[in-house]
Amino acid sequence: MKVKSKIFVFLIFFIFWQILSLLVDKAFLPSPLATLDGLITAIEKGLILKHALISLMRIVLSLLISLLFALAIGIPIGYKEEVYQLLYPLVSSLYPIPKVVFLPVLVLFFGLGNLSKIVLISSIIFFQLLLVIIDSVRNLPRDLYISMYSLSQSFKDILINLILPYIIPDILTALRICIGTAISVLFFSETFASFDGLGYFILDTMGRREYEQMYGGIIVMSLLGLILYKLVLLIEKNTCHWKSQKSV
Repeated sequence: MKVKSKIFVFLIFFIFWQILSLLVDKAFLPSPLATLDGLITAIEKGLILKHALISLMRIVLSLLISLLFALAIGIPIGYKEEVYQLLYPLVSSLYPIPKVVFLPVLVLFFGLGNLSKIVLISSIIFFQLLLVIIDSVRNLPRDLYISMYSLSQSFKDILINLILPYIIPDILTALRICIGTAISVLFFSETFASFDGLGYFILDTMGRREYEQMYGGIIVMSLLGLILYKLVLLIEKNTCHWKSQKSV
């Protein structure tokens, strides 16, 4: 039933697209079939696959880097009250700052390649994950700590056997939310003084008025986000067995 519902939604979307394309009757809004043909052409030329792999690499590295740093900083802040009182005001002050505006500065420091884009995406995702991890650790019931202390006083044991299993569901949920943010920031960064990636491909084909390939690039970027989202959802389903996941 779920598969049928998804197919139905896609059919409605493409029918609406086709009707809108006929009504507008402009080159900038090709039909779904023309877009599919443009996408196939871009794939055959080997262009879009190269850009998609570059974008995928940037997103995955950014998510991993931001997650590692968020865990390394967020767990101590959430675990120790003294550290929380010292550092949380700084974290809460830095979080609302729009990091996207620093892209020109990052380009000046790190150049037009991968590093400036990865740093930008990571800095945004890092704070989103950091706040979730801090709150998740602090919300861990005190009686669970007491029970764990009776078995071991080692922070390593507490971390592995109590804290990480408790916060993993919150982290995976935050990652699913962060994927959408990462895709958005990636597109912005790849359209700013860039020469590769799906964002560049979309902007470049728009400039050359190859609208079929432009929409093909948009579809590929959307699929990229959807695949990553489903992958995290699959990991969540297989690691958090106590959570009720009805669909993947």
